[in-house]
Amino acid sequence: MDGWTQTMTAGPLLGIAAAAIAALLILVIRFKLHAFLALILVSLITAFATGIPVDQIVPTLVNNFGKTLGAVALLVGLGAMLGRLVENSGGARVLADRMIELFGEKRAPLALGVASLLMGFPIFFDAGLIVMLPIVFAVARRLGGPILLYAIPTAAAFSVMHVFVPPHPGPVTASELYGANLGILMLAGLVIVLPMWYVSGYLWGKFCAKHYSFQLAESLFGKVDNDEIKNPPTVGTVIGMLLLPLVLIFMNTGLDFLRAAGMADADQTWFQVLTTLGSTPIALLISVLVAAIVLGTRRGENGSAIEKILESSLGPICSVVLITGAGGMFGGVLRASGIGDALADSLGDLGLPVIVAAYVVAVVMRLAQGSATVALVTAAGLMAPAVATGDYSTMQVIAVTLATAAGSVFAGHVNDSGFWLVGRLLGMDVRTTLKTWTVQQTIESVVGFILAYLMFIIF
Repeated sequence: MDGWTQTMTAGPLLGIAAAAIAALLILVIRFKLHAFLALILVSLITAFATGIPVDQIVPTLVNNFGKTLGAVALLVGLGAMLGRLVENSGGARVLADRMIELFGEKRAPLALGVASLLMGFPIFFDAGLIVMLPIVFAVARRLGGPILLYAIPTAAAFSVMHVFVPPHPGPVTASELYGANLGILMLAGLVIVLPMWYVSGYLWGKFCAKHYSFQLAESLFGKVDNDEIKNPPTVGTVIGMLLLPLVLIFMNTGLDFLRAAGMADADQTWFQVLTTLGSTPIALLISVLVAAIVLGTRRGENGSAIEKILESSLGPICSVVLITGAGGMFGGVLRASGIGDALADSLGDLGLPVIVAAYVVAVVMRLAQGSATVALVTAAGLMAPAVATGDYSTMQVIAVTLATAAGSVFAGHVNDSGFWLVGRLLGMDVRTTLKTWTVQQTIESVVGFILAYLMFIIF
């Protein structure tokens, strides 16, 4: 906000943030206030408490809500349409049956997680989760097991790939700030995400399934009577529908990787056209249109029937979209309050080893304002001079980059829009989301830092 400077120090701002988070949890868990209303109310009170100019409070709330909504609504809406087409055609059931046939019931969570790791290489966390959920729900419904047994390994797979492996924007930006070799960072990231996912995704998913063993009552994509489906698509057709957005998005992220490596000119028209076609919303739009033809029209559905199928996918996701947008509003208010700058100033000289300091700064930033991307970029920008002036090997710079990424994912909670997205998509209340997803993010962060630290001291 132009013309306004935050006069509070990091201590009071952190105190206000902690009080706001506590108030939000009490309102939602103890008093059962709807999360959408609670987030708006707490965001408003927090804006007043942190001294944001009164005439800027409403614009701050609305702008941050709209910014989050603009991304989430398109992804979730188009993803839900694609998922509904796959589900309604019987494609999700066909693919689930084939996966169970190939890997067996006991290895279904492992198979879903590995498939999500592969899909997660080019595709962003939220988009990948939306695309994969129809298959997760179909497997859970087919086997009758706890939904978290299949959903946690899947969500964790997309999370580790998004946070640690280029060409995702977070690690790419951090590599540019630290001067890390992008190719080596990609290889090192791929090496550490496997044990990280196994512990924080697969093993933790099995633990959650035992302690929070609720069944899938009603999926995001509605209920389908698979016994009444005639002429379901082949497995190859379903896989093709799921791979189409993957290929398009991979084109986008691959081009961004080439740009960051200096191998492509972002000002060229062909680059901009392909980047647009491969952007996540456009890729999902193209995929929905193709799926409407392949899974709808070519299977005998008429236009009005396909319209009703697509319409039925939007109702269940309205709450998900609005609550996620309000979560982005809350995190945006904390960022607008200047808590990031205040923390950066106070954490600038911690007297810790550079890799530990990078991790701690990213953790504090993540807990305070919610956004993993902001935490990663801020921490990397703060620690970059110390890395540049130190005598560190190429692999040690890579390790510091990965440690910063690990800190940026620590304990995602109520000020993170992703927390609300995961919780609502899987039908969890706030308390259960904290006990499952927040802990998963914490385990992912700690394991990631341990592996990065080992890399730092060995190389």
